[in-house]
Amino acid sequence: MELTFWGVRGSIPTPGEGTRRWGGNSSCLELRHPGCVPVVLDCGTGARHLGMKLMGERDRKVDVVFTHLHMDHVFGLPFFVPIYAPGFDVHITVPAFNDTDAREKLGRYLNGVYHPTRINEVPADVSYSGIRPGRSFDRGGFHVRTVSLNHPGGSVAYRFEVDGRSVAYVTDTAPFAKPGQGVAAGEAPVPAERRIVDFLRDCDLVVYDTMYDLDEYLEKMTWGHSYPEYAVAMCTAAGVKHLSLFHHLPDASDEALDRLEATWAAHEGPLKVSVAKEGLTLEV
Repeated sequence: MELTFWGVRGSIPTPGEGTRRWGGNSSCLELRHPGCVPVVLDCGTGARHLGMKLMGERDRKVDVVFTHLHMDHVFGLPFFVPIYAPGFDVHITVPAFNDTDAREKLGRYLNGVYHPTRINEVPADVSYSGIRPGRSFDRGGFHVRTVSLNHPGGSVAYRFEVDGRSVAYVTDTAPFAKPGQGVAAGEAPVPAERRIVDFLRDCDLVVYDTMYDLDEYLEKMTWGHSYPEYAVAMCTAAGVKHLSLFHHLPDASDEALDRLEATWAAHEGPLKVSVAKEGLTLEV
């Protein structure tokens, strides 16, 4: 599999000189495997350039998967060019009660008020699936597992499996234990953590929300985001091979992310730790 980062920033896009090297677009990833339909993970502003790339390819199918519908993960959908291309087959998966609910949730953004386009006007062949966390499904050649996360309004993690390889996308989630408890404290996982550890067990690559440092997290514990030490502890407990730190703080400059990368490049142990960077492709 190949996973490419088209947007790595959390909360709001941050274009400008201070984020030029690491990227200022909000959450959007592309997952590929030969013989499988390409998967777009979230449609932050990074989806605009990804959509342009897809338009230049022969394959006219794409799966779009949303973790949740907070604005920084949806900004790019009205500018995702394949939905305007007649003959393009776009399948969209949304955390929802059913397929109709999935379509209606996205229709709140594409309604002629918040964007000029209405959802029933897009020329592509767009279909919708509602999924509930905890259930598995097959899509475009991938087997996909899901689990609910700890975020205001909810968020869903996805684990994609094919040919004995696995990639998990775990973003917009706070820790699952109180400070001083669970894996980050060197203890056994609390029950809520155990559910996530089991979900991540032996995964080849995990992209995990690490928006804050520990001090920032302690100030904003209810805001629904995590920190690197916690992600490392969870992935170590799960036997993950490679962890990518993701969903960077809007205020994190290129220099701050340089320091983050240098810190975790020195991490010892079987878990490899890297930092998500716009334009970077990771092979699994």
